[in-house]
Amino acid sequence: MPVKRSTRRHRVGVTYDDVRAAALGLPKVVEGRSYGTPALKVGQKLFLRLKEDGITLVVRMDWLERQYRLQREADVFFLTDHYRDYPWVLVRLPALPLAELPALVEDAWRRVAPKSVVKNRERAV
Repeated sequence: MPVKRSTRRHRVGVTYDDVRAAALGLPKVVEGRSYGTPALKVGQKLFLRLKEDGITLVVRMDWLERQYRLQREADVFFLTDHYRDYPWVLVRLPALPLAELPALVEDAWRRVAPKSVVKNRERAV
């Protein structure tokens, strides 16, 4: 009988529950709402939000990283005119590999978390 290997780590497609679990593992993250949808914040600062369609994530991102992702991974990352002038990118959750989720969430968190909290996390890791 063949050995069944776990594909969870290499699975393509994540859910908001996966996003939520990754974010809540970071210091000072709280759940809230933004534009009527589930959102994750550090204090009052938004860093992740689920769009109204339930399958698109709005992610805080550095401008250069955003440009790179939009060019290299257009099947996963995209923009609408609304987000063009802001440091946000849209992510198609069904197309995002699960293995990429932790870094994506932590990078967004680092953009809004207080520097002292980020430093404490770096010391702990």
